[in-house]
Amino acid sequence: MWLKPEEVLLKNALKLWVTEKCNDYFILQRRRGYGEGSGGLTGLLVGTLDTVLDSTAKVAPFRILHQTPDSQVYWNIACGASQEEITQHWEWLQQNIMRTLSVFDSSEDITSFVQGKIRGLIAEEGKVSLVQEDDPEKFREALLRFESWFCLPEKEKLVTYYSCSYWRGRVPCQGWLYLSTNFLCFYSYLLGNEVKLVVSWVEISRLEKMSSVLLTESIRVCAGGEEYVFSMFLHLQQTFLIMEQLGNYAVRRLIDKEMFPDDHILSDPLQITKRGLETHARNEAFRAFFRLPREENLLEVYESFLWVPFSHFNTLGKICVSENYMCFASQDGSQCHLIIPIREILSVEKPDRSSRALTVCLRGKRALKFSEVRDFERLAGTIRRKCGSTASPQHSVSNQMLLEIHEDEEGVMVGQKDSSKAVSTEALMNVFHPHDAENLDPKMLKEKMKEQSWQIHFAEYGRGTSMFCTKKTRDLIVRGVPEMLRGELWMLFSGAVNDMATHPGYYTELVEASLGASSLATDEIERDLHRSLPDHPAFQSDTGISALRRVLTAYAYRNPKIGYCQAMNILTSVLLLYAKEEEAFWLLVAVCERMLPDYFNRRIIGALVDQAVFEDLIRVRLTQLTEHMTDLTFFSSVSLSWFLTLFISVLPIESAVNVVDCFFYDGIKAILQLGLATLDYNMDALLCCHDDAEAVTILNRFFDSVTNKDSPLPPTVQQASAGSNDKGTSRVDISDLIREAYEKYGDIQSEEVESMRRRNKLYVIQTLEDTTKQNVLRVVSQEVKFTAGHLDELYALFKRQHFLSCYWTANSPALLHHDPSLAYLEQYQLGLSQYSLLFSLLQPWGPGTNTHSLALWAFRLIDENHDGLVNFKEFCGALDILYSGTFTEKLKFLFKLHLPPAFTCRPSPFIPVAEDLPHLSRLTVCAPDAPEDGVIRKSPERGRGKVDLQAYLKQWQDEIQKKEESIKDLPRINQTQFIQLSKTLYALFHGDPEEESLFRAVARVTSLLLRMEEVGRRLQENTSPSKTSTSPLQPLSPATSTTSPFQTISPPETIASPRPDAAPVETVTSKLQVAHLGPEPSSPCKTGSDGAPASPDGSSNPSISSSTMETEPANTPSDNTAPTSPTDMEWSFSFEQILASLLNEPVLVRFIEKPVDTENLLDRARKDQLKAQMMK
Repeated sequence: MWLKPEEVLLKNALKLWVTEKCNDYFILQRRRGYGEGSGGLTGLLVGTLDTVLDSTAKVAPFRILHQTPDSQVYWNIACGASQEEITQHWEWLQQNIMRTLSVFDSSEDITSFVQGKIRGLIAEEGKVSLVQEDDPEKFREALLRFESWFCLPEKEKLVTYYSCSYWRGRVPCQGWLYLSTNFLCFYSYLLGNEVKLVVSWVEISRLEKMSSVLLTESIRVCAGGEEYVFSMFLHLQQTFLIMEQLGNYAVRRLIDKEMFPDDHILSDPLQITKRGLETHARNEAFRAFFRLPREENLLEVYESFLWVPFSHFNTLGKICVSENYMCFASQDGSQCHLIIPIREILSVEKPDRSSRALTVCLRGKRALKFSEVRDFERLAGTIRRKCGSTASPQHSVSNQMLLEIHEDEEGVMVGQKDSSKAVSTEALMNVFHPHDAENLDPKMLKEKMKEQSWQIHFAEYGRGTSMFCTKKTRDLIVRGVPEMLRGELWMLFSGAVNDMATHPGYYTELVEASLGASSLATDEIERDLHRSLPDHPAFQSDTGISALRRVLTAYAYRNPKIGYCQAMNILTSVLLLYAKEEEAFWLLVAVCERMLPDYFNRRIIGALVDQAVFEDLIRVRLTQLTEHMTDLTFFSSVSLSWFLTLFISVLPIESAVNVVDCFFYDGIKAILQLGLATLDYNMDALLCCHDDAEAVTILNRFFDSVTNKDSPLPPTVQQASAGSNDKGTSRVDISDLIREAYEKYGDIQSEEVESMRRRNKLYVIQTLEDTTKQNVLRVVSQEVKFTAGHLDELYALFKRQHFLSCYWTANSPALLHHDPSLAYLEQYQLGLSQYSLLFSLLQPWGPGTNTHSLALWAFRLIDENHDGLVNFKEFCGALDILYSGTFTEKLKFLFKLHLPPAFTCRPSPFIPVAEDLPHLSRLTVCAPDAPEDGVIRKSPERGRGKVDLQAYLKQWQDEIQKKEESIKDLPRINQTQFIQLSKTLYALFHGDPEEESLFRAVARVTSLLLRMEEVGRRLQENTSPSKTSTSPLQPLSPATSTTSPFQTISPPETIASPRPDAAPVETVTSKLQVAHLGPEPSSPCKTGSDGAPASPDGSSNPSISSSTMETEPANTPSDNTAPTSPTDMEWSFSFEQILASLLNEPVLVRFIEKPVDTENLLDRARKDQLKAQMMK
């Protein structure tokens, strides 16, 4: 490998290098301790030094130095891992450089010329991805070490590397940590002790920073029941963040099956870089803080001062610019922040160049004054350019238009005839409980005071998307939002107002497109419509129910990956009460896709992650409760509804909406704070509990006692329990509870919550994976004879093979055709190529020439539903027969491998294990209604299609009626299939100690079967009426020149005692081919390239093919000869005949019944699995 020229002051410092070749300008050296005379103490010391210093000499112990005769300075220009590699570089220098150097007059010119040539070579052979690295030359050398040490496929993308120590017990091993797209790797070499770790990211369950007495700061990694501790990082925080990013990326891509189509940084696993991951993390934090759409990315950041008019001073902060927004956050992040959509900016002015000031003029006669802006000229140009590009009709929606309530719009009347199609333009609360301005009730007076406070706030801080958000804004939220402003403020704080403004007409199009569709999601929606706030008058009428149906159906149509999940109906019902229908839709989008990620899916991973965060906060904040209840999983079960419904399902609606107010402003942090405050409020009662049921009763009673004394809603709408008015029950006002939550736990930072989310997500997902594994193993263990330990190892191999099909491609069939609606048994499946690799590792016979064909036939046989994929149950069922089956069961399995649909007459050479599409595994059997891509889906419902309940019922009925297949039910095997079965048996014997005896036994069985068939045919002919033509199976008259095929077969005695130099496989198979009268002219089948006969030495047998070619023309009917009927031409055997014949050969019975060393095979497969993937 050519290296960027680096100065070497001493060519033989400490005598670590030995000169092999030299001339006037170049020196070829070998590292001491490598090659000839390596080993011993010198080799140990040099190897240790190279590893600790991260020297390339560890993996490339040869180098070439450039020198000039009159200089003491040497330049390192090349290195090599082998003598051959470095010799090629040396010869290239001799042929292309040496002749030119003599024309230069000075040493400086010679050195400059050589360096330029070497840099040109590096530029030509350099990889494109290295251009994105911070130091391409250093990264290039690190990549060489990474590939040499860990022997991973070339496609595996190294992301970054760090020097650190790995602790084995209490002993540190200094080495290097390499982080790639799919693996965490570590290498160390100290005094002959080599340590090498390769851990897959998808196996990691814990990744956290920790401190101890010995280690002030370290990183702990838990994977597969093992714990790895790394310390002594130069940049520990940076390393940890990259590890978090890679772990999260692997989980989302390989377990959640995300494709990242809109994220160019993560869409291709072969192009992941450290810089890209850091950019992705920065973009995610930027979007989360300012609640921006997922399409926004942080493009530019400027430090500046912003004039705050309500405080009359300049606050220091940062201006963040994305594609469509300009945002500002003060230095502490909480004092002041605002979001300015580019569509709202009218102009940018530069009033004072000396102070580097900018004035941004907004709609509504507002202006923002920035000063001391670093690079203010560039910022002004950026904003002006973006203002010009966004001056389109879809971005011309002003805040005033978004805030207007069009009282004269139609389609909101109660009882309208076509309410299922018309989109409601009013919040349901305004329709069913209009605001009464003349009501002087004390609660209404307090409500008006709240409205007046917010109006004053708007006057000072602005209103709409460009409003300043400050501590005073949070104080107003905690006190409660007025009913009339709730929908507007929810839209503003969630960021949904920006989504709606930039997608005009989108919701209406979705409604029109989705109302006619029928799917599993729509059926579930219909079932839950009348369960959503059933006591509220708005959802006792067709108006509310129709609006709820439209919003939920439109969202399921927009995001089929989520579709519809329970709890979405409750949340959407509350949104419709205070927001217009289209606004409620965009609020639902903001909640499901930004504020509560991964909450609303079949595994509710997001909710489980936040419950784990909640448990961590309980341990830190409520130590008394932790000491009393050692098992905090109780709080996970009882608090699930708190997170999924934002307390709506446990609190009265008039109190729950105050919680929703805080959630839209502070996110999940508000829910966590309220959960802690709830437990703290009931601390004494919970400490006296004796069991979980008592604790549940206490919490339910508490929630029933929560009221909202300031709610202006009429009694018919309020849902406060009647029991809460009893004198013996103390009532708790929701405003007081929220205020207490902010006072006690308001110091919890959003950044801290996000960090805890990332840390717990790996653990939650691995826990779910373990649960899935236990469910699968429980089902499969009832049908196989494997031990629990062996079944566990088989599952690990199967799952890892599934991941191997996804590691190095963005278009893996396992990712493209993943269906999250499938049962846990179907979540991990293998296509033909991956199944073939795993089958070759686990098959119990020696490495014969027929392994690929057997894998293909076995795949077709066990793929019962013909979808081109095999699940773990199907895989284990076949393997169990080969490992633990009886003689009859194993023989029956081999017999069925040579019957359709497993074995077909069509030539079926083994498909190369490129990333094959699933439909390639079914070469002959295709459903008439198969889709264009050839993949027959397992699930009757794919996407938005109609649910085929009949298919579910039929599948269930078939499972119930499935019975043990009798050997009498098996069809007879014809001549082509029997010949292939004989070849398969010969291939299985290859390499066995009793190989010769087994060949002879098969020869005897084959000859016996052929004679039995001939006798049966003759007996049948004697009892049948005389025929005008002579049967091919009868002996022909001496006058004819053609003899019976069976007359050429030697007697069993002759075959039983062959000459020592005879080859039974050639003899018997040739005779089988002679007896085989050949297929009909239309059949393309002859012998099949995947089943080429093999001689005992494993080579192909040319004599068989020549014999076949000689006999086939004579058997093909000519135009002048009447064709023989298929009944006369075909001969076949039943399974009983083959079984009975084989049972007469003890050596065959011993071979087939030979016990399998399962432990050894599993251990070998585990070690060779990754190597087999590299060799495919």
